[in-house]
Amino acid sequence: MSELPRRLVHASGSVVPLAYLWGVPWQWLQLFLVAACAVVAVLEPLRLWGVIDHWRIFTELTREYEQDNPAGYALYVVGLASTALVFDPFVAVPAMLMLTLGDPVSGYLSSGDLGTKAYWVMLAMFGVCLAVASLLSVPVVPAVLGAAAATAADGLKPVVFTYVVDDNFSIPLSGATAMWVGLHLL
Repeated sequence: MSELPRRLVHASGSVVPLAYLWGVPWQWLQLFLVAACAVVAVLEPLRLWGVIDHWRIFTELTREYEQDNPAGYALYVVGLASTALVFDPFVAVPAMLMLTLGDPVSGYLSSGDLGTKAYWVMLAMFGVCLAVASLLSVPVVPAVLGAAAATAADGLKPVVFTYVVDDNFSIPLSGATAMWVGLHLL
């Protein structure tokens, strides 16, 4: 599958945080994300064990390096759910949108390069994240901190016990944490 359809699937996840802005109660959104995590907790082991790895959705949307590791979609769902459960909507929604909108833009601009991203790609990621936070009325300092943290999570690939932490997990949590710190501690 080419990069554009993969990025459009990624961006379609924006429906989840936008649902809150459209009036869906936060608790319903949290329950939906917990249910989605339960589905992932069943599907991902089955995929890794080779039981359902031939399903078209997995063959088209997972990358080669995900064949023996948790796939990005699973970490995406867990990252969104963790953010929604830990943070209030004021910081969780923009942080979730940083993942669903900023990451596909950054990924598309970097042309699928899994290495270090160019500075201009990181600048584009920062701009998208800052715009998202600003449009959702996050004050300037927390918005900048959240955008910077999400951008760092997108560009840096920390390794824990030889496993690279996927940005689908780290972007929303980093962005929300930084915005929360900016709101409560500065």
